Amino acid sequence: MKKKKSGGGGANWMDTYGDMVTLLLCFFVLLYSMSTISEEKWRAIVTSFNPNAILTPTENSGNDGPNADNVENPGKDSLVYQQEAINNLVDELYEMIQQMIGQEGLESSVQVSEKGGKIYITFSDQVFFAPDKSQLLDGGKEVLLKLAGILDQSKDAIEEIRVQGHTAQGSPDRRNDPAFDRELSSFRALRVVLFLQENSSIHPARLVGEGWGQWHPIASNQQEETKRFNRRVEMIITGRDLDLEAAGEAIQTYVSQDNADMGLDEQ
Repeated sequence: MKKKKSGGGGANWMDTYGDMVTLLLCFFVLLYSMSTISEEKWRAIVTSFNPNAILTPTENSGNDGPNADNVENPGKDSLVYQQEAINNLVDELYEMIQQMIGQEGLESSVQVSEKGGKIYITFSDQVFFAPDKSQLLDGGKEVLLKLAGILDQSKDAIEEIRVQGHTAQGSPDRRNDPAFDRELSSFRALRVVLFLQENSSIHPARLVGEGWGQWHPIASNQQEETKRFNRRVEMIITGRDLDLEAAGEAIQTYVSQDNADMGLDEQ
């Protein structure tokens, strides 16, 4: 008489148990991954499992972890908080420059605007220079001295100050002498940069001078009344971008290294 063979399914419960453990592991990994997501995403996931679930809001005390996503109330050491503080300083700088222009009665010869984290100031050439000259006038020095004091108050937010000199085409049918044209615009920008370097605490690495000559006009050179708009000095003040600094793509890297090499603190 042959013995009955066993069913051979004695280990089947192990397969079921293993599947259950794997599912539990996946569930806890899912819970862990959701620990830093927003409340809206959490609600969406829970209701997808149980559409009738009642979600009671509770205080989330897990936003202090290293992976916490607390953008609404960033800590003072976070890049988000620091960048916001820099942006506010740039806005305040813009307002102070506007106030200075009004107090000095320069509305007709100085224009200022702000866009994309940069402040643009346009000075007519008569504010700083006599015709065809590159020596700063006394009145221009007074304006720059007041501006330097304002810049000092916001220096921690400034990445770069770029000064650009521009000329107008003297004759409508003939280009300017290239050498004189380039030298005049470059020397004018240089005079402004040197004055700021000598009379402000902005680090010299953040000051740039450029001469464009007649090649970036903003008005026609055909009439004298429009030609005067081309004779100008422009100043572009750029606010710091902490993401670029962290990536080593900003002036801050070189300024810090320069100070370290010379044993100096950043001015």
